[in-house]
Amino acid sequence: MTVKRESIAPRADWQRKVEELGFRFHTMDGVYWDERACYRFTSAEIDKLELATGELQSRCIDAVGRVIEKGDYSRFKVPDAFHALIERSWEDDDKSLYGRFDLAWDGSGEPKMLEYNADTPTALLEASVVQWYWMKEVKAGADQFNSIHEKLIDRWKDMRAQLPADGRVYFACDSSSAEDQGNTDYLRDTATQAGLEAVAIDIADIGWDGSRFVDLEERPMGALFKLYPWEWMVREQFGPHLIARGLRVIEPAWKMLLSNKAILPVLWEMFPGHPNLLAASFEPGRFATDFVKKPLYSREGANVMISFDDEVVETPGEYGEEGFIWQAYHALPSFAGNYAVIGSWIVGEEPAGIGIREDASPITRNSSRFVPHYFT
Repeated sequence: MTVKRESIAPRADWQRKVEELGFRFHTMDGVYWDERACYRFTSAEIDKLELATGELQSRCIDAVGRVIEKGDYSRFKVPDAFHALIERSWEDDDKSLYGRFDLAWDGSGEPKMLEYNADTPTALLEASVVQWYWMKEVKAGADQFNSIHEKLIDRWKDMRAQLPADGRVYFACDSSSAEDQGNTDYLRDTATQAGLEAVAIDIADIGWDGSRFVDLEERPMGALFKLYPWEWMVREQFGPHLIARGLRVIEPAWKMLLSNKAILPVLWEMFPGHPNLLAASFEPGRFATDFVKKPLYSREGANVMISFDDEVVETPGEYGEEGFIWQAYHALPSFAGNYAVIGSWIVGEEPAGIGIREDASPITRNSSRFVPHYFT
């Protein structure tokens, strides 16, 4: 284990400092933003993470193309009516804004992909802005794998040609979630800095006038960023209207495939033995022992089961109706009893930075702490 976890003293008045950055959900479920510790990397380790992240992104794009080419939607449990929408978004090259790989790595060997949060990844504000300002104050002279903010602004500019001529983009989430609202507000700010008109709207306030999506003022909606899972959207009352393709949705419909855990066994079928992948299967008997059972759809570790050394760790939840996949068990690095997951961000098609979540449990949950990092 070469990556180091350092115990440090939190900054005086850190709550006020992070709130000034728009980070108001820093203590959800107790401690969330945690600067009692930080992780130290070397520049060579950061280079390896960046390389692995770019490689995984490329292989994932290959996998989406393969699934669409074969029409292999049944294993993903995507409703039949939305297959054509996925294909059109892929053929039209609808651009993706961002995503986050969850990686297991302690600095030795190769980083291993646990899953890809490709549709509604959170922990963005803290990875992009909050830990950057922490580093500038606490670790002056050090560096950080973090160009997320600049890349997001540039990506909005790259996407401009696919957006409405007036530059208006709506930003929606379930506003009852302070975390989702905070992440959405941050992305809205990056779009504004890119010269777009970024309009906030609650997901429940999106209307349909019989022929098009409209806002509360009955203005037509041409583009929507939604921090709201595609698998929920397609099952909403307005879901069938999305098929008409009158609304440019970010993330695009083809991301339904990458945000689904079914992509994990598909990747293993296509690239068996890949050093950054873990063996995965649709069949429950593939792993006699030492495996992780994951629902096709889930958030924040819900309904995940780990079986290892005749022990079972499981989290409750409401997911699993659509089915499960099985993945080879790969131990998370434990630093003094803290299991750490590296969230490695993709903006567009490029690696952009990392954020680290840790927990006393080997299953990363909504309450898992965010701990900053730096490298030298």
